[in-house]
Amino acid sequence: MSSDHFVHESSYVDDGASIGKGTKIWHFCHIMPGAEIGERCSLGQNVVVMPGTRIGNNVKIQNNVSIYEGVVLEDDVFCGPSCVFTNVLTPRSHVSRKDEYQRTLVRRGASIGANATVVCGITIGEYAFIGAGAVVTADAPAYSLMVGVPARRVGWMCQCGERLHLVGVGATCERCGSRYREEGGRLAPIDSRSGTR
Repeated sequence: MSSDHFVHESSYVDDGASIGKGTKIWHFCHIMPGAEIGERCSLGQNVVVMPGTRIGNNVKIQNNVSIYEGVVLEDDVFCGPSCVFTNVLTPRSHVSRKDEYQRTLVRRGASIGANATVVCGITIGEYAFIGAGAVVTADAPAYSLMVGVPARRVGWMCQCGERLHLVGVGATCERCGSRYREEGGRLAPIDSRSGTR
């Protein structure tokens, strides 16, 4: 095992898994063959990362999360405690559906709250914020604040994690000063002072 990352003695990293420099894997985790984990990530207790998954750099995965085959987490993603990913739309114990795995993409900087469920086959946009307990059944736009069952957009979020308040079609973050413009039901940064771009 490489000394450029940390794996707690209670965790298992199978041969064929790739773990980046500075990543920390804490208690009772299992990283399976073919899993790719980037640099400076942190995996809390009882995290399972299945084959065929890709996790970017600086990703934080809290306790009791399973990253199933077909899930891609880009850089700077946050997964709250016990959030749930799926990879089959119509699972049955007695029917093999391994050839029906759906891809789920979580774009850069997105946050998924505790106990949220992400139904497979969707994309969560950059810096989207999924509220605790939400059930995401469709694509979440970049910078969106999504809550409820099923999840719906109730607002917009800054890259720094502050909720934005539109004035007309524009918004300026009260915390970091980043500016945004809403067009066609989408939010785009005009400039960013949060240091992420």
